[in-house]
Amino acid sequence: MVMGDVTTGTDVLVIGGGPGGYVAAIRAAQRDLDVTLVEKDAYGGTCLNHGCIPSKALIHAADVAHEAGTAEDLGIHADPAVDAVALADWKDGVVDQLTGGVEKLCKANGVTLIEGTAAFSGEHTARIAHGGDGQGMESVEFEHAIVATGSRPIEIPNFPYAEETVWSSRDALGADAVPDRLVVVGAGYIGMELSTTFAKLGADVTVVEMLDDVLPTYEDDVKRVVRSRAEELGIEFSFGEGASDLREVDGTGIEVVTETEDGEESVYGADRVLVAVGREPVTDTLELDAAGLEPGSDGFLETDVQGRTDLDHVFAVGDVAGDPMLAHAASREGIVAAEAIAGEPAALDAQAVPSAVFTDPEIGTVGLTEAEAAAEGFDPVVGEMPLRASGRALTMNETDGFVRIVADEPSGYVLGGQVVAPEASELIAEIGLAIEMGATLADVAGTIHTHPTLSEAVMEAAENAMGQAIHTLNR
Repeated sequence: MVMGDVTTGTDVLVIGGGPGGYVAAIRAAQRDLDVTLVEKDAYGGTCLNHGCIPSKALIHAADVAHEAGTAEDLGIHADPAVDAVALADWKDGVVDQLTGGVEKLCKANGVTLIEGTAAFSGEHTARIAHGGDGQGMESVEFEHAIVATGSRPIEIPNFPYAEETVWSSRDALGADAVPDRLVVVGAGYIGMELSTTFAKLGADVTVVEMLDDVLPTYEDDVKRVVRSRAEELGIEFSFGEGASDLREVDGTGIEVVTETEDGEESVYGADRVLVAVGREPVTDTLELDAAGLEPGSDGFLETDVQGRTDLDHVFAVGDVAGDPMLAHAASREGIVAAEAIAGEPAALDAQAVPSAVFTDPEIGTVGLTEAEAAAEGFDPVVGEMPLRASGRALTMNETDGFVRIVADEPSGYVLGGQVVAPEASELIAEIGLAIEMGATLADVAGTIHTHPTLSEAVMEAAENAMGQAIHTLNR
């Protein structure tokens, strides 16, 4: 539709339709505010279209193929073949179902949707450029604005993103073929999730990482389990090396050149290289200065507990507001911002924000580690349940990992937890709830858990911390 240069008005202008933006738009509309949501790409943002959802669909499919082909111990013999095109179609169908649902929910709640790229043109005005030549511009006057423009993959020198050679995580998730040889630059959570996935789908995977181990923000025993399983899958790691150059080799693919701090070079042959070194906020397209806003030197917008920026009427939620750059955190921030605009006493007061890494096995963490609890002045006590002592884990043939719970010993209050296990992303929710509810170790240990389940390990870990474990030796 060709739009003229018209001006409309709205109570709340939401820029960006990801898990922060669309949730904020719906909650603001539920508070009887007139809401306009501008999205330049696809409703659902990076999470639904190019991140969380397609990656987990791909990971699930890779798990199915891998488990079917490695179940000889269970008496099952199979040689599964992966149809990458059919797999991509199924994955895209999952994404389409969810993103279509977001659009319908917004409309059903009365949110006005505009497709285009928004930039501020004043303190209370924004210009919307519609996609494509001749699609025109329009202006929106707003009482409040919520910036939810998310983030994008960071590029590194000499590795410009190009689908035929250098993949971003978005490119990798959109691929309809599995490369024979894949070099992954970066061993953070995105690099580890995708290296594991492509290894299970049949690629020869090499991971190069400047640091000396995988997943640098996690405790040693957590990442040790994940690295060991990755190595069992055939993934090769080269630590202490940074990607420095890329060379195309006629007829044989590409070469990735790495360099150590001492200048020693190594060369890795590949058909594709995936760069996964982190993400940066998308604030440079917003003309923030026109509104009177200035991001930090790293591009992020500083906000208060309601998501409010330096301007009382402009809020920022999700990745543009900095860590934690997680979809579920963005959604909560969006709800708080919308309710604050509606005049409610909303504030971000979460005791802990859980996180999950969908490696093999999965990692789930929430709250404080033992070291962090001690640093904050608590007298921490720790309980663990190794999966090898879990009946359910044994029946799943998945005994690598553990459930750990951290508490304050004098009071018994649960402070945190770390889980390395199948379904860790689900299990961690119980510990997160315990933290939010102010539960003690006795509360968790005294809650009857279904048998046989992995969640029993949370109960057992709490009992272990109290010196009352039945199925493991107490500390």
